[in-house]
Amino acid sequence: MSILDPLEATLGQRPVPGTPRPFHFPAVERGSLSGGLPVHAVHLPGRPLITASLILPMGAVDEPAEIGGATVLAARALTEGTRRRDAVALVEAAERLGASLHAEAGWDATKIGVDVPAERLAPALELLAEVVREPAFPPHEVERLRDQRLNDLLQAKADPARRAEEAYLATIYESASPYARPAGGLRDTVALIDAGVVGTAYGSWASFRRAALVIGGDLGGLDLPATLEPILGDLGPAPGAVAPPAPPDAGRLDGVVVRIVHRPGSVQSELRVGHRGLSRRIPDYHAVSVMSAILGGLFNSRLNMKLREEKGYTYGAGAGFDFRRHAGPFTARAAVNTDATAPALADLLAELRRMRESAPTEAELGAARDYLVGVFPLRFETPGPVAAAVGGLVTYELPDDELERYRPAIEAVTGADVLAAARNHIDLERLGVVVVGDADAVAADVEALGIGALEVVRDEEASSGQPA
Repeated sequence: MSILDPLEATLGQRPVPGTPRPFHFPAVERGSLSGGLPVHAVHLPGRPLITASLILPMGAVDEPAEIGGATVLAARALTEGTRRRDAVALVEAAERLGASLHAEAGWDATKIGVDVPAERLAPALELLAEVVREPAFPPHEVERLRDQRLNDLLQAKADPARRAEEAYLATIYESASPYARPAGGLRDTVALIDAGVVGTAYGSWASFRRAALVIGGDLGGLDLPATLEPILGDLGPAPGAVAPPAPPDAGRLDGVVVRIVHRPGSVQSELRVGHRGLSRRIPDYHAVSVMSAILGGLFNSRLNMKLREEKGYTYGAGAGFDFRRHAGPFTARAAVNTDATAPALADLLAELRRMRESAPTEAELGAARDYLVGVFPLRFETPGPVAAAVGGLVTYELPDDELERYRPAIEAVTGADVLAAARNHIDLERLGVVVVGDADAVAADVEALGIGALEVVRDEEASSGQPA
């Protein structure tokens, strides 16, 4: 018997996942300052770098259509100077503390934060308060950021993947819905943004209604109330502050719409298939999460195994729901060779149909649950992601135990739950199908699939492959 025999016998055996280790999301202590600002504190022993974030649950979804992109731009401009310091002086002040200031806006919220060693928390919070209370929005900095965004949008026209995303959103949402465009806006609106527009946008969501401070790190030995009150104690809801009205949120699909954006000579086609999806506050969130993982969220998902592993059409295919405050999109996506466009599209649609018709196998269910349960703790190894997760509770008004019960809730999802989620939330009768590729090469084969009425968009910019 060779000494290599035992090794050879084990080479063909795949490792199996171990039992997930116990994990409990850190406890969140809640309080408020004298002005009414809620404080959510998370003590993380051994994490001396403190993250403090002011969460303003106002985002791009809340802005008027005519200034689309102003919220994202305003957040980026916040750290470009205050009425006391210009951008360079502000950065230098932060660096002297070993701190970093940051601000960003997404669809649902704006976050203004600082990361700093615990012993310098107070002066770093003073800088944060200065940014929040005294933003200058210097015109030359706003113009620079606006021009960067305009250049980025020009580049997006030459990027088939980004062009597909833009065309897809405009296909599945009514034009009045903010979700019909990117959060950063489109050229027609971004071109109109100046320092005055940015200031107006900031003023509309800086009333601190529903705002909260989230702070995480090693808080041992810190007297948080004594530290926070002199600096942020006056922040709170402005008198008479009201929430903005809910935006138009309707999908525009009454049936199946097939749209090909023509890019002559393209050797690949970008595929997007889906419809208006779900908000974050749905009651079957955990079942939908497992269902999405099985469909298109894992390497061994149904879509990837079919389109990549079995058929060799693509380097990767995926699908999932973008959960937002309102109903974000459900999207299945892949990039395939031009000659594989129609067959890949047929297989993708077949997998969506199979998701609604057949419950997952025990192997599929186990792999999805184990993955979601296993990666969950890995997201929270530093204070920043912990604070961001708590900020999500604020933004979406979720219950206090949402993060603690996530893993048990995922583990409790059954095959029947997954099948019900697919049947309830994947709508094959109202579907947007977008292809960005060479219409002359693929349109006839796509039309022959009989999916729905076909429209070819001969977009001059997309056709040239170059920014206009």
